[in-house]
Amino acid sequence: MTVLVIGATGNQGGATARALLDRGVAVRALVRDTRSDKAQALKERGAELVIGDLDDAASLFAAAEGADGVFSIPYPDVTDLAGDAEVVRGRNVVEAARKAGVTQVVHSSVSGAGEFHRTQPGWAEGRWDQHYWESKATIDEAVRTGGFERWTVLKPATFMENLTGWSYLFGDWSSGTIITGFAADTRIPWIAVDDIGEAAAIAFTEPGRLDGMDVELAGEMLTMTETAAILSEVTGRTISAPVLTPQEAVERGMLPAMVNGVERINANGTPARPEDVRALGLPTTDFRTWARRTLA
Repeated sequence: MTVLVIGATGNQGGATARALLDRGVAVRALVRDTRSDKAQALKERGAELVIGDLDDAASLFAAAEGADGVFSIPYPDVTDLAGDAEVVRGRNVVEAARKAGVTQVVHSSVSGAGEFHRTQPGWAEGRWDQHYWESKATIDEAVRTGGFERWTVLKPATFMENLTGWSYLFGDWSSGTIITGFAADTRIPWIAVDDIGEAAAIAFTEPGRLDGMDVELAGEMLTMTETAAILSEVTGRTISAPVLTPQEAVERGMLPAMVNGVERINANGTPARPEDVRALGLPTTDFRTWARRTLA
């Protein structure tokens, strides 16, 4: 088996590439720069590096030719989040895979995309970010209806790795204070990126196990107060996550673009549950274990 991994030098693609290589699967890593440190690290582990761009359909087809599977993770244009770049890129990947005769696609989306987001309170009234969610759902459906013999849509929740440095959702908490607008009782479903990679590798290497499924991924559910307490315990520092309204959080530094998403989670939560992941026999990492491994 040969798997073309999109975003192989990123978080999810990198985790998937490593998990596949650990299983002896031939990995073809799509990169923009073969000389980068991350690309070279993959090459040293045995991956084949191929240059490609999600905006260049011809390069995607060339990269996918001869591959049995594709790990798909299209990304938006962060300079134009209201644009259609993510959907175009997702369709480019699906079309390239189909033309190249790829038999399996494992696609990474986001927790709640699809039926959950379209039926949650406030959606019909236009309260939530329609473009973001419909972009995700459109690509998911393209994968499901792409004519592949096997497909899986992974739907990861909030990355634990968002706390390894600055992030859009949590900013920079190096001062010891995490600024968010999550309510005191809002439980965040966390997932370690390595667990996403393991789930993708299982989908590729164990036929039938996750075929034709949308798989919500979470490793633990925690409030931000509980999250901060674990971070304090592991790092030996005092870490706090004061309970703020989204508006108060913006006044203290949270990106205004995050308000809608935070309010939506406060109101409706997300469908990802660790117990459902474990019921599928997939590996999950609890937050304390991840923090000790990553931050201690």
